[in-house]
Amino acid sequence: MIRKTRLFTPGPTPLLPAAQFAMAAADIHHRTPEFRALYQRVLAQLKEFVGSKNDVILMSCSGTGAMEASVSNLTSPGDRVLVLTAGKFGERWTALAKAYGCQVDVVEAPYGKTFSLDEVRAALKLETRAVYMQATETSTGVRHDVKGVADLLKSAKSEAVLVVDAITGLGTTHIDMDAWGVDVLVGGSQKAVMIPPGLAYLAVSDKAWERMEATYNPRYYFDLRKERKNAQKGESAYTPAVALIAGLGAALDYIAAQGGGDLATGRAQLVENAETISAMMRAAVSALGFKLFAPESPAAAVTAVLPPEGMDSGVIVKELKSRFAAVITNGQGEMKGHLFRIAHLGYFDYLDTISLIGALEQVIYATPALAAALPGFEFGKALVAAQKVFAGRKPNQAALDAAEQLAVAAK
Repeated sequence: MIRKTRLFTPGPTPLLPAAQFAMAAADIHHRTPEFRALYQRVLAQLKEFVGSKNDVILMSCSGTGAMEASVSNLTSPGDRVLVLTAGKFGERWTALAKAYGCQVDVVEAPYGKTFSLDEVRAALKLETRAVYMQATETSTGVRHDVKGVADLLKSAKSEAVLVVDAITGLGTTHIDMDAWGVDVLVGGSQKAVMIPPGLAYLAVSDKAWERMEATYNPRYYFDLRKERKNAQKGESAYTPAVALIAGLGAALDYIAAQGGGDLATGRAQLVENAETISAMMRAAVSALGFKLFAPESPAAAVTAVLPPEGMDSGVIVKELKSRFAAVITNGQGEMKGHLFRIAHLGYFDYLDTISLIGALEQVIYATPALAAALPGFEFGKALVAAQKVFAGRKPNQAALDAAEQLAVAAK
């Protein structure tokens, strides 16, 4: 049987063919008018994709580099910050803040859960200078309440800046940065924008830019003010990832085309796509007898699933890869062997989802221990459940209307 490798991972995600072609053709120098025109166009597109009037900074690094920049640029040694964590990436905020000498208060929820706003309110202090959180926790498949946290900070009249890692949240969750009052929103190239790892971007509010003038943690490559100054001239402070930027431009063009030529509408459609196929997958695995790891607040970016009791989740990961070249991910860190994760962000669609559900049914059928642990298994059960979700799902019309209104206002 011919096998075609398919990524169902939450990063890197499948590459957009148009972006691959653009990257292959990106044989230009970064200190030329041609590149400056490309760079300025992509930065303008990113503002529309993020859905913000704030300046967006593009950096040649992974998403973790942008997370670090969000700490080094916005804090000074000894500053008190609040980290909201419920997984490996929330824990990364804690490690970064401590590395830069911050006093870190932590609101921690168990893996698979999200924190309550009452817990956040109780942990917030007058001297809290920044709040760091995820939009979606990729390690556990949980979605957090960004708007709720932003509203809480407003009602408390807090001076803290709100920094959100939306690396898997952008393109899978409806986020209104400006209206909600998010000060820094972080994204990454290997997620919903469908290109390889190597670029990170940050939308930064006026409040955050002002805060940078009063902080004195060390920064050099990750100096956001330096990048902002150079971006106004159509350049980056240091050598940029030229090919990736060309690919990003092609990907943003594709997203805009999905929205009838408008990026805000295309972004909303991208989110609706992720919401739909993630709902299909949750229904499918539940129909097979699996339990969801995060049933109360599931993310659309990735579905986290528990294996049958006593079974290593790596068995399912390995069988899907060996039989069908379908690549899903195991749990991270202490969760390895205890859950498997299937991604839905970026260049995934209905047919990709149906094919993986069918492959999962075949893996169960061909693995006696797995079939025995999921009594009542029969072919088609998961596919029927997914089909019913797709047939009956209604789009978030309010979010689509809001995107259309933004598009009209921009014109």
